[in-house]
Amino acid sequence: MSNKKTQVLLPLLFSISMAIGIFIGFKMRDQFPSNPFFSVEKASPFNEIMGLIKERYVDDVKMKQLSDTAIEALLTKLDPHSVYIPATELEDINNDIEGNFYGIGIEFDFFHDTLNVSQILKDGPAQKAGILSGDQFIKANNIVIAGAKMDVDSIRNLLRGSRESKLTVTVLRDKKLISIPIQRNLIPINSIDASYMLDRETGFIKINKFSTHTYKEFMTALTELNKKGMHKLILDLRDNGGGVLDEAIEIADEFLTEDKLITYTEGKHRLKKEYRCRRLGQFEKGSLVVLSDEGSASASEVLMGALQDWDRATIIGRRSFGKGLVQEQYDLSNGDALRLTVARYYTPMGRCIQRSYANGGKAYYEEIEERYINGNDSIQYVGTTNKNKIFTTPKGKKLYDGGGITPDIYQVSDTAYLSKAIRLLFSKGLANHYALIYSTRFESTLKQFNSPNSFAEKFIFSDNDWNDFTNFSKKDSVDISGISTSEKKYIIQFLKSSIARFIWNKEGYYEAVNVDDEMIKKAKGVK
Repeated sequence: MSNKKTQVLLPLLFSISMAIGIFIGFKMRDQFPSNPFFSVEKASPFNEIMGLIKERYVDDVKMKQLSDTAIEALLTKLDPHSVYIPATELEDINNDIEGNFYGIGIEFDFFHDTLNVSQILKDGPAQKAGILSGDQFIKANNIVIAGAKMDVDSIRNLLRGSRESKLTVTVLRDKKLISIPIQRNLIPINSIDASYMLDRETGFIKINKFSTHTYKEFMTALTELNKKGMHKLILDLRDNGGGVLDEAIEIADEFLTEDKLITYTEGKHRLKKEYRCRRLGQFEKGSLVVLSDEGSASASEVLMGALQDWDRATIIGRRSFGKGLVQEQYDLSNGDALRLTVARYYTPMGRCIQRSYANGGKAYYEEIEERYINGNDSIQYVGTTNKNKIFTTPKGKKLYDGGGITPDIYQVSDTAYLSKAIRLLFSKGLANHYALIYSTRFESTLKQFNSPNSFAEKFIFSDNDWNDFTNFSKKDSVDISGISTSEKKYIIQFLKSSIARFIWNKEGYYEAVNVDDEMIKKAKGVK
């Protein structure tokens, strides 16, 4: 009897449960108007189009490549600094930010489709294996690279690899082919190119970028200079395109007192965030000069903006790039990444130094080249537009927003007016190549100079040397016989500093080039 009752009641109970469930579902629907229950979201037009192309298009299509192109086109409607990063490029970008990678520890230049070793990392894998400056790489792991017309990125990827992996290179040295095995290892990407005393009281530090190790490197350099009696510092940020914002903020803290505001960021979806000094700095009172040009951007401008707003430093050079946008990187499910602008950063007084990009990315970047060639950008810019707000520092200095950091003392570019022949000379890398050949040929003689500074002051690039260089250039169809006296002087200075780089590395280059650098001369005169 009980079984019969159960057979009758079960369907009834099931029906009642379904009815209650449906009723509750419809009630819950009213609580989620943007995503209603029992509805199917329509595909976006983008996904519909991609689907139709994949299923119906007349020819085979590389869908990933097509999708990447569409995304890049989308981002051009935002700003020039929001970018899509394919997975193939992501590792190099992250390595640059982190300040290291696994490789063999060389710097190289390409001449006539051949890799020429120009610098070797001290105690690095290449030096331990016996690689020498001037060696020409013919093969890398049996892959011919000399004359193969491979791009620089492809060559770099061949030389890099996992930790302690092996790379065998075939090099041409003294007209002989030599096979050399190298074991890859961790290679640091230094942020500090040079740090030394210009004179008894003036220190010099060149920062090429802001990576996760920059502040640590900077403090090591600053401590050493302080020990040598530094009372004045020249900080060179020329061609420093920025990087990790926090590192620039930490360095600013070493120069500014108390809890002064360094910068703040703010965006539509980001609340205002302030960055302030937190500790006693190691150089809060000494004279400070910062060198700037159109290649100084982003984190460099944050640092310069804070120092300028608080009247802490004198800025010498040319107007900086003008990038006041903050990007955040988002890793995507396919291994690619999106670097999206999420906020603007502002100087302590509230200046946003971002340039206008209303005319698109192409015009945005071309404006930098026009500035460089014109050579008088900063003079024309200051006070000539009503679009830019005027700010006044505590000491009464007038500053502007919306167009980079304008220097306090302007210096025209040495290369702004170079002739077509000289530009061709540099574009082909001929001056750099000749300097490498010269430094290799006369290495023992050049090393007799006590220091790069002594070399820069005493070494004479003779008339015979100049004639040799002129003939060397003619072989590559570049005739410099008719250049001006000032251009010849500039080329000789470049050759001397490049020779110093090949003998004494980057620090040697800056010690040599700074002897005749006009910005350095002006910086020395600042009290």
